Formats: sequence, C-alpha cells, structure tokens
Amino acid sequence: MPQYLLNIYFLDKSTDNVKVKTEGIKYTGSKLKIIPYITQILSKLDGVRNVLDGFSGTTRVSQAFAQLGYNTTANDISAWSEVFATCYLKSSETNKFFQDIINHLNNLKGYNGWFTEHYGGDENNSEKRPFQSKNTQKLDAIRDEIDKLNLSWENKCVLLTSLIYALDSVDSTMGHYVAYLNSWSQRSYNDMKLKLPNRFEITSNNEVIRGDVFNAISKKEYDFAYFDPPYGSNNEKMPPSRVRYAAYYHIWTSVILNDKPPLFGKVNRREDTRDNVAVSVFEEFKKNEKGNFIAMEALRQLIENTNARYILLSYNSHGRATKQELGDIINNAGKLLEMIEIDYRKNVMGNMRRTNEWINSDGKYNEYLFLIEK
Repeated sequence: MPQYLLNIYFLDKSTDNVKVKTEGIKYTGSKLKIIPYITQILSKLDGVRNVLDGFSGTTRVSQAFAQLGYNTTANDISAWSEVFATCYLKSSETNKFFQDIINHLNNLKGYNGWFTEHYGGDENNSEKRPFQSKNTQKLDAIRDEIDKLNLSWENKCVLLTSLIYALDSVDSTMGHYVAYLNSWSQRSYNDMKLKLPNRFEITSNNEVIRGDVFNAISKKEYDFAYFDPPYGSNNEKMPPSRVRYAAYYHIWTSVILNDKPPLFGKVNRREDTRDNVAVSVFEEFKKNEKGNFIAMEALRQLIENTNARYILLSYNSHGRATKQELGDIINNAGKLLEMIEIDYRKNVMGNMRRTNEWINSDGKYNEYLFLIEK
C-alpha cells in the first residue's frame, strides 16, 4: 500500500469560499457539502486558469469555479445538466428579462397533458406518483408555453432550470425517481411556482459540453480537472437500475426534451433509460477477464489521458473500488500530492485509517479527495 499524505483542513472564513453560493436539485452524490474544501484546495495551486468539471451533474461545482473567476468547462452526458450549466455559465440576459417571462408562465392555467397523465396523481389515485395533479397540470401548460416562446437556447435554459427547481420543491419522492413515496409528502401539497435562478455575473470564458467525458478531455488542455464519476454501490444485492443516474433522474430528461417518449415500469421510466441502453462505462460494475472492475479500468484511462497539470478526484466510502485499486491508478498516472478524508456526519477532515478497504464496515459515509499532479 503506498504511503499517502493526509491533510486536515479547517475552512478559513476569510477566503473567497464564503462568497460562493450555489443551487441545485436534490441529488444523489451532491457535492454541496464539500465545495468549500474543493475550492480551498484549488486556491492553493499556482497558475490555474482553465478548469474542467468532468461530471458536472447539477453543476454546483461548476457554479463555484465560475463564480471564483476560473474559465470553466462543464461536461456531463445528461440533458438536464447541460441546461443547468448553460443557465449559470452562459446566459447573460438581465434578471428583469427573465422575471417578466416567469411571471407570465406562473399565471398560465394548467391542463391535463402528457406529464399529468403519467406523473400526476391525487388522494384517490391507486398508483404512486411523484407529483400532485395540480402541479403536473401547471407543468404541462408551462412546458408547452416555453417551446412556443421561441427563445434562444441560453435563455430557454434559464426558464427550464427554474421549472425543474419548482418541480423539485413539490415532489413526493426521496429525491430520485426510481421509486415514489407511499403517501404524499407535505411539500407536494404546495402550489408549484417558478422563481428566478440565482445567477451571478459571468467574468470568465466558460464552455458547456454535453457528452462523454473522454470527448471533453480530448478537446483541449486544462490546468485543473475535477472528476466525480458515478461509483455505483458496494451493495452487491442492489440492481444496476438503482445506481444509474439516467434512471434516477429520467423525469428531468423528459421535462428538458419535452419529447413525450415511450415509458415502461411502475414509475414510468423512459424507454431509453433501460439498463441495456443507458449504460455508462463508469457505472459498469461487472469485472473483465482479468478480474478488474470495468469501471475502474475506465477511471484509469480517464486519469492517464487527461491533459491537465492537476487532477482532483472524488471518491466515497460506498464505492466498489478499494483504496489499493485507486492508489495503483493514481500512482501510475502522476504524483499524489494529497489524500483528504471528509466525514459527512462531522463535516470535518480527520485521520484516515491506513487499510486497504474503505471505512464502510462501521456505517460511516465519507468522501475522499485525491489531488494528483501529472
């Protein structure tokens, strides 16, 4: 087992970290709590201007990078992530411009459309649904109206972001859409209302990419790359559909595309999120002929092929890779400058046990950050 440096960080409230405010949907694997640590690590590195958020998700990390003035590239395979990133990193119209449209959308009368048919319900509905019908009726009206407004893509993304946030605030779920609650959540009774996203002044040159991360790293050179790949779960009994993000957030894809796709299953998932269709290599936790996880081989290629001086890799204690596997990947790619452990419960960094396996046998859920210099 290679010897690692372990740094303990206590946030300096005088730094720019306190100025960074991000927003996003309820999201499995959200990095909200560790953004201050990520940005503090980044602030200590010299000569960094161009940064990549390779798996941007809800784009909280990308938002933080851009707010701090870094030229930020946000990449993700999901349609909704592209919309969020465009809203924060590219849109430049005034708040008044969007507020006037939001007021118009909020005043629309709802009706029964595709979303209500498949995702709306009430107290008398025998099927579990993620939203009450009064809110899906508003969704049907608002989503169709957004298409009719003939807006530019960047402006449309601000309104779609607002719409998803509004829906996220009245859902009846645990935060994902592979299962719905047996009884209505308290927030689901609220009336859905669009609000202006908390955008910020853009002072950097930013880019949004929707696609495979290997495409993003092949396009240009970066000073710093942050990778937070999907890890799946170390629970061998959990079916693949429960760890794939296309399945978790299928509704957001349908809201963005408004394509009314064929559906399947009890929760009305999109056909294109079936396990034999929507498979990311980073979520493929089968083993190859050498006995190695296919996902870990992909991670090895990603780190080795990324043209960046620094790489910051997130991993958590519930992933299937061991410390030894990650250590081998990292040491073959460059110099490990720091390995940092974050205790989510305490929200502080503490001493790491120097064992091969992750600290998940005692029920803890910890995040690890690996800073690599290539």
